[in-house]
Amino acid sequence: MFDIAWSELGVIAVVALVVIGPKDLPKVLRTVGQWTAKARSMAREFQSGLDDMVREADLDDLRKAAKQVSDFSIENEVKKTFDPDGSLEKQFAEHNQAIMDATRDVSADISGPAATPIADPGPAAAPAEPAPAETTDAAAAKPEIKP
Repeated sequence: MFDIAWSELGVIAVVALVVIGPKDLPKVLRTVGQWTAKARSMAREFQSGLDDMVREADLDDLRKAAKQVSDFSIENEVKKTFDPDGSLEKQFAEHNQAIMDATRDVSADISGPAATPIADPGPAAAPAEPAPAETTDAAAAKPEIKP
């Protein structure tokens, strides 16, 4: 990791033994080990926090994608495709309202007081039986063709 050879570690150990002394060297090494463990623990905690954030971000993306799939409406997609600004729908609504107004005016004219009610013709007479078909002698007098 730091690219330190064994010989370099030996030199550092000898210098530490001379500088610190043999009496305090175990305490110093224990303290250095605790700091190293604490630093590794903090690095591990930081890494797990980053992993959790990435996992939550991925879950949020998946939730958004699932919501888009569940909210999919063919009618809305067709409207977005053919009428993105809503102008066609507005024109259809105006024409529909004009037709409804015209229909209302016509029905008011028909059902007004000047309208003449149509009389019920009563029970319908039975239809007359058709006359028998006339047979002509021309059909009976067809000449036979012989080969």
